[in-house]
Amino acid sequence: MIVLENINQSYGDKTILKNVTLTIPDKQITGIIGPNGAGKTTLFNVISRVISSKSGTIMIDNQNIMDSNINLSKTIAVLKQSNQFNLKLTSYELISFGRYPHSKGRLKKEDKLKIEEMINYLNIEPIRNQYIDTLSGGQLQRVLLAMILVQDTKYIMLDEPLNNLDMKHGVEMMMLLQKFVKELGKTIVVVMHDINIAASFCDYIVAIKDGMVNFEGPSNDVMQEHVLNEIYDSDFCIREVDGKRVCLYHRLKEDK
Repeated sequence: MIVLENINQSYGDKTILKNVTLTIPDKQITGIIGPNGAGKTTLFNVISRVISSKSGTIMIDNQNIMDSNINLSKTIAVLKQSNQFNLKLTSYELISFGRYPHSKGRLKKEDKLKIEEMINYLNIEPIRNQYIDTLSGGQLQRVLLAMILVQDTKYIMLDEPLNNLDMKHGVEMMMLLQKFVKELGKTIVVVMHDINIAASFCDYIVAIKDGMVNFEGPSNDVMQEHVLNEIYDSDFCIREVDGKRVCLYHRLKEDK
């Protein structure tokens, strides 16, 4: 379980996160949503220790991750929004990078077995030797997911992984994340923009507004007009389709 208490972060004179306190549940997908500039990516970076918070504590499985002795790369696998690879790499070579916390660059038998396991698990055998600059967006995302899975961590953090994916591959990505939770027991944190996708595929939602937690709870609970209106300062409309709440991004004229 990931527990944050009174996290504050600023850049210069600008405060980004303000006394953020929240709990991320185990073996679920937690979606982080909120308006642009709300602090979602900063929160993501603080949890994954890409940057340090100015104050507060973050506990992962009762360990304070501010402790420099903790090897966080064996606890959390992180996939950032921007992944630029200028090297000529095959899918296999990129996936093998995920074993670095264990192999330190020298692949052993157990490392190779883990890589083969995840290549088979994600059905990417046909592209294992293909150069990544020739892959489609959906293929590259599967390779990147294999890379973080071979890292063999309990926690996976993804920063806007649906960017640059069409609807089909975006849905496929979220279904894979659900599979990782159900079959591999992973705990996944994902920063997202699309409210409907978040509500459909995430179990738990954290909404950030003005650097503070505006909402925290089960995904179905966020799909209420007064909740979304408060988060986004907008006028939403919620409809129910086949027992599932769907968000319209504006209120229909006849509803006013």
